[in-house]
Amino acid sequence: MKLASIKLCNFRSFYGKTPEIILATGEARNTTIIHGNNGAGKTSLLNAFTWVLYEKFSAAFASTEQLVNKRAIAEAKIGQAVECWVEVEWEHDNKRYNVKRQCRAYKNKTDVNFGKTELRMQVAGDDGRWYFPPQQPEEVIGQILPTSLHQYFFFDGERIEAIVRSDKKAEIAEATKIFLGVEVINRSINHLKEAKKSLENELKAIGDSEIKQLLTQQSRVEQEIERITKRQTEIQQELEHQETFKKDTSHHLRELSAAKELEERRQELEKQKTSNQESLRESREEIKKATSTRGYTVFLSETTADFRVMINDLKQQGKLTSGISREFINDLLKSQRCICGTDLHAGKLSHNHVKKFLDAAGSSAVEETAIRLSAQVDEIHKQALSFWEEVDREQARINQLRQTISQIESELDNIQERLRKNTNEEISSLQKRLDEIEEKIKQLILEQGANQQKIVNYKSELADLGKQIAKQKLNEDRQLLAQRRIAATQDAIERLTRVC
Repeated sequence: MKLASIKLCNFRSFYGKTPEIILATGEARNTTIIHGNNGAGKTSLLNAFTWVLYEKFSAAFASTEQLVNKRAIAEAKIGQAVECWVEVEWEHDNKRYNVKRQCRAYKNKTDVNFGKTELRMQVAGDDGRWYFPPQQPEEVIGQILPTSLHQYFFFDGERIEAIVRSDKKAEIAEATKIFLGVEVINRSINHLKEAKKSLENELKAIGDSEIKQLLTQQSRVEQEIERITKRQTEIQQELEHQETFKKDTSHHLRELSAAKELEERRQELEKQKTSNQESLRESREEIKKATSTRGYTVFLSETTADFRVMINDLKQQGKLTSGISREFINDLLKSQRCICGTDLHAGKLSHNHVKKFLDAAGSSAVEETAIRLSAQVDEIHKQALSFWEEVDREQARINQLRQTISQIESELDNIQERLRKNTNEEISSLQKRLDEIEEKIKQLILEQGANQQKIVNYKSELADLGKQIAKQKLNEDRQLLAQRRIAATQDAIERLTRVC
């Protein structure tokens, strides 16, 4: 995990939206130092990282329940919601991650109520496209840096000795097992035990019917899906508007003589970046295509080698020969005449002489099959070599494209910085406007992805509700059946009691 930036809004001592704090991630300059007086917000900034990623705080963090900035709450009107959020970006395995955790405070006449926190995640690969991960955000974060290990990476420097005490060795060992993926086996065993227990409990008891409540939940989820889908349409329209606005602003900036050269260079670089990202996607697709069509051949090397050894053994043993076939000799003996005209009647010397050839002759069917299989094995070997050549070629291309895109992005950042600091007020103003548009587009794309993730989650919830409804209907039938069986059992007990 390589942390790249953090933004805050009304988090603890940070009032309002803070500027984006860019963290050093380069090879030469890879250390960011944040300093300030006591109470300046250093500990709050540390806990902003742990809160957004894990919803946890350091040991020295006081009043953890008071997340929302007090000034923002004081200035809010009665009934007004005050947003509090932290947004972090980082890089990991050539992917960019954007995570945002937020909560709201609701001010009323006497006190303040706090809502539940929400977490959303977006991921972008080398092609620059943002998408939502198939797993839950907590799972992705846990795979990159497990919760049990976070305190060894995010900690208060004044209390560093606390994490290396002897009584922490067992905790560190367990955390390391999680990091190495060993602990997942133990968890699987425990989960299976719990599942076994749950299945046993289901056999012991039958729940009451809650179909009405489940149907109400189903209706609510369907309404949420409809609302989010409508919002997705609005976001797409706003994105198109912002792209047009961005294009017009860039055109205006290009018309200014002082910025014309830089803006034209930026436009050229953006086209190059788009072209390279498209090439990157094509190379990835080529690797996927090659893997799906010829990837299996690399697993057959041992099998093909065994086949060749087997064929050679058969040839050495004389069981697979070339020349006159068994079928040809049998036809001669059956017709009782050799190709030279000699009679081959049973008992004659000529018949016995020809019959001796059967021991040395091979089957034409077996020979043809061996030849055909040998050709197929050779073709599989060629495909395996061709597959690795193509994968290596496309991977080399991908690496080159990554490097090129990185260089382009670096030059684009440099151009943007020069335009921001331009002495011409109109140029710097236009560049700032472009920055705002870019940020707006990014936030819309992130919201779009987050909404898509919510839709997937809601659809999954709908499927679960459907199963529960069906299960409740089944339970009702099972309850009636159980009642009939209980009544029949009781009746049998009473009758047997009277007989006794």
